[in-house]
Amino acid sequence: MGKLTGKRALVLGAAAKDNMSQSIARRFAAEGAQVMVAGRKMDELERFAAEIGGHACYCDITKREDNQALAQAAVEKLGGIDIAVNGTGWGLLKPFELTTEEELRHMTDLQFVGPFFFFQAVVPKMSQGGSLIQISSATATIMLENHAAYMGTKAGFDHVIRCLANEYGAQGVRANSISPGLTESPMTAGAKAIPGIFETYQSRYPLGRIGTQDDIAAAAVWLASDECFMSGQNLQINGGLTLRGNPTGAELDAAAIKATGKPRPRPWEK
Repeated sequence: MGKLTGKRALVLGAAAKDNMSQSIARRFAAEGAQVMVAGRKMDELERFAAEIGGHACYCDITKREDNQALAQAAVEKLGGIDIAVNGTGWGLLKPFELTTEEELRHMTDLQFVGPFFFFQAVVPKMSQGGSLIQISSATATIMLENHAAYMGTKAGFDHVIRCLANEYGAQGVRANSISPGLTESPMTAGAKAIPGIFETYQSRYPLGRIGTQDDIAAAAVWLASDECFMSGQNLQINGGLTLRGNPTGAELDAAAIKATGKPRPRPWEK
């Protein structure tokens, strides 16, 4: 019997092939849960849902009505919701003074307003208690240059998660965040392709390696399981990165120059 046998899980943000939310959903299914995945690309969601024997539903997290419809669809397809995971995000790298109003509003909608809507929609469906899981970031706690909009919204929603833990604990609802650091994934393949970058990051991990999506999925399984007696916390699933902190921009440039003779690319200068 799997750790999540009999559980009904909703995972939002699973519309990109082999991303972190898909890794979490795949592990949930392997542990016996019924799973619904959601996001904005139905072709990929339906392909992945078929792979894991689950269900797919469209949802733009920034729209309240989409979140309400998603929660209702999960009840209709799964019979209820025991686990709700928000894995959406936008890793914008841009200097503070260059971040536009449009980018800031989009980031806020995606990483603060949208998650608020999502958890507002799912909590009333948890009639027998359950587990709310927000994928946050180590950078909500420690520094990384040129990442202020992302970091600020992630940190702000970590505090909302603590509010949910406080307000709904009496109903048996747990609410926690997971904070990865730099993670081996298709989403970070571009950074890994720059010589010296991953090696510089790796030196900041006391456990000696960069994290994987499987590390995050394992943590999510524990948070979702009945073994978890914890709420209102932010799990730093990043190999001790928060003890040493991310490398500075100057350190990353020095590593790239040593390896290639030139600084690392600046996405905002394209």
